[in-house]
Amino acid sequence: MALVIEINGIAPKIGENVFLAQNATLCGQVIIGDHCSVWFNAVVRGDVNSISIGQKVNIQDGAIIHGTYKKHSTSIGNNVSIGHQATVHGCTIHDHVLIGMGAIVMDGAIIHSNSIIAAGSVVLEGTVVESGCIYAGVPAKKVKELNQKQTTELIEGIANNYITYSSWYMESV
Repeated sequence: MALVIEINGIAPKIGENVFLAQNATLCGQVIIGDHCSVWFNAVVRGDVNSISIGQKVNIQDGAIIHGTYKKHSTSIGNNVSIGHQATVHGCTIHDHVLIGMGAIVMDGAIIHSNSIIAAGSVVLEGTVVESGCIYAGVPAKKVKELNQKQTTELIEGIANNYITYSSWYMESV
């Protein structure tokens, strides 16, 4: 069973049809929508600021979601995939976004809809990522615009796959 911890009298609020891996951790001011998944060793830590997570979001193995004390909450829209070992900290991620494996998104960054942050990239504090683009590198820079087919296959495809993967685990419990 996942570790779900109340902090200062505030417990995470978890939507319907949510898969929480046995060693996932959710703490404090966390609201997570329906059809989401938080995978093995992932941490969603709403102890110092709030974290809101929309519908159909997957937070993959080892990812960390956190905020900044008295400065930056974290907001994640709908249909978002947070890759393995990624760090999302005190930022805003709009709908239909893929954050690649090992990527870091820092305080105050805004990731607009239909965009991809490539694996291993670092989105610096306060960066605004354009809609419909891929950003890559350290620091992350715009490298390519996405077409509709890429958006559908990459962003939608991965989010849909994680709905399927979650169902395998929820059926076995």
